[in-house]
Amino acid sequence: MIKNSTTDIEDLIALMAKLPGLGPRSARRAVLHLIRKRALLLTPLAETMSEVAATARECLNCGNVGTSDLCTICEDMTRANGELCVVEDVSDLWAMERAGVFKGRYHVLGGTLSALDAVGPEDLRIPRLVDRVQAEQVTEVILALNATIDGQTTAHYIADQLSGRVRLTSLAQGVPIGGELDYLDEGTITAALRARREI
Repeated sequence: MIKNSTTDIEDLIALMAKLPGLGPRSARRAVLHLIRKRALLLTPLAETMSEVAATARECLNCGNVGTSDLCTICEDMTRANGELCVVEDVSDLWAMERAGVFKGRYHVLGGTLSALDAVGPEDLRIPRLVDRVQAEQVTEVILALNATIDGQTTAHYIADQLSGRVRLTSLAQGVPIGGELDYLDEGTITAALRARREI
């Protein structure tokens, strides 16, 4: 039996449509673009994806993604300055790194506590965080969790676990640079007002 000539393409579209931010139409457009630019995009993309699939792994220490057991951040001794920034996901770690202002180490939780989704502390890297605070001579834990109900619940739980062991701080919340009050939600305005400082 001869395989339908478009089956592989349809399978690729279906897989692409499962990616965040891509629906069936966007996936179809992306696949058509890749096919048109086969030598420039499709072939190198397929080769790189195959390589990443074979080598990518989570850092055993912090949960970042890399190609060895320890990520480059954990291996960098200049970053062992006692500051540990706790984030929900690897994408949050990468966002912090893009900003280029934090020079300590990270701890990726792998999500947030959620009673509705039955996610408890043992499902996240919270026990590992407590161990790291003791083992790595951490002096400050910065809670850089999202300002959601689950994020704040997780931050409070971690603060309870580490209370009295280490200095705990969190990212400031409020009006973003370039933000206009008229476009901000009430929670952001409230947080900004409470975090006001003298000028």
